[in-house]
Amino acid sequence: MKLLVAHNHYRQSGGEDEVFLRESELLRSAGHEVLEYKEHNSGISEDGIPSKVQLAARTLWAADSVGRLRSLLRRERPDLAHFHNTFPLISPAAYYACQQEGVPVVQSLHNSRLICPAATLYRNGSACEDCLGKTVPWPGVVHACYHNSRLQTAVVAGMLAGHRVLGTWQEQVDAYIVFTEFFRRKFIDAGLPREKIFVKPHFLGTDPGMKQEMGSYALFLGRFALQKGIPTLLKAWRSLGHVPLRIAGAGPMEQDVRRFSQTHQSIHMMPYLSQKECFDLIKGARFLIWPSGVETFGLVAIESFACGTPVIASRSNAMEIVEDKRTGLHFASDDFEDLAAKVEWAWTHPREMAAMGKAARAEYEANYTAKRNYHLLMDIYSKARTTAQEAA
Repeated sequence: MKLLVAHNHYRQSGGEDEVFLRESELLRSAGHEVLEYKEHNSGISEDGIPSKVQLAARTLWAADSVGRLRSLLRRERPDLAHFHNTFPLISPAAYYACQQEGVPVVQSLHNSRLICPAATLYRNGSACEDCLGKTVPWPGVVHACYHNSRLQTAVVAGMLAGHRVLGTWQEQVDAYIVFTEFFRRKFIDAGLPREKIFVKPHFLGTDPGMKQEMGSYALFLGRFALQKGIPTLLKAWRSLGHVPLRIAGAGPMEQDVRRFSQTHQSIHMMPYLSQKECFDLIKGARFLIWPSGVETFGLVAIESFACGTPVIASRSNAMEIVEDKRTGLHFASDDFEDLAAKVEWAWTHPREMAAMGKAARAEYEANYTAKRNYHLLMDIYSKARTTAQEAA
C-alpha cells in the first residue's frame, strides 16, 4: 500500500513523536510506500496579537496546511492517511481534504485532547473528567487548564466544540486507534462512534533483550511534570533514603527534582541519554517506577517489560498494562505513603521481583513486539478502508 502518515511534532520531543517514527519505520520495513506530512511547533510565533490570532485560527482550520496536504494527496494518491497529532498546525480540517480526495482516514488518539482541552484529564494534582461529554468543554476554560490561560484554553475548547457541531469526529474519521481498553471506554463516553474505535498498544521496534542481573537501584524514566507523578515520587523518597533512585528525563519540574536530589543523597539525576543508554539503565534497575495518574499508554512500561524489569505503577484504570503482583506492583494513585510501602517491599524481596521481571518479559513477547503490532495495524487499516467504501 501507499500510505500517508501525518504528524504535528511538539517543541519538546516525547512519546507521540517516537511512536510516529516507529510506526513509519515498521510500515516501510514491511514493504509499504510511506509518505510523510509533518508540521513542527518550533515554528510557532506567539509574539504580538496578530500571531496569536493567526494561531487560534489555524487551530480550528489550518487552511495553509490543508492546501499543502491536498496537493500531496492529488499528486501521490495514497490508499490511506494515518494521522498522529494534528494540534495545532494541521488541524481537523485535514480530514476533510482526505475525504474529498477519496482517501480513508485513521486517527491515533495519543492523548485525551478530544475530551480535555489540556489533554491530560488531570487538574490540581488529581484526575479530572469535568469536560467529559460536554459539547463545549467550558470547565476547562474556567480553570484555565491549557497553559494556565483562559484565553488559550478557550481557543482549544472552541476547536473541540466547533468540530463536534460540524460532526467532524463522527463523520470525517474512518477509524480511531487507542492504546488501552480504559481509553476506548472514555472516548465512547465522550461521544465518538463505538464501532470506529480500535485498541492497538504500542510496541518496540528493536528488542533490547532480557537483562542478566537483578538490578541495583530503582528507576524513574520520563517527563518531569506534575501529571507524571513527580511530586508523589519525591515525597515517597523522603522515607526511602536507603533505596538508590536514578532519575532520567526533562520537563517543567526539572529544577524541583534537582533541588530535591541535592538534599537526598540516594537520588542521582542522569544526563541526556540515547535510546541504547536508556535500555542499559532499565536493565540495571531492580524495578521501574511509573507514578503517572491517567495516561493513554506508557511506552516506558513496555520498554521495561522488554528488558525483564518489573514496574511499580499507579493504580489507575489506565495502568491496565501492569498486572499487580505478576508483572509489577500497584500503588494508590497520588498516595506517596503507599508508593513508599510498595518500594520498600520490592527492595526487600528481590527474588519475588525477579520472578515478576520474567513475567514482564513474557508479557512483552506476547503483546508488544513489532510483528504482532503490524498485524493489528493492518487489520485496522482494512476496516477503515471498508468503512470509507461503505460511506462513499
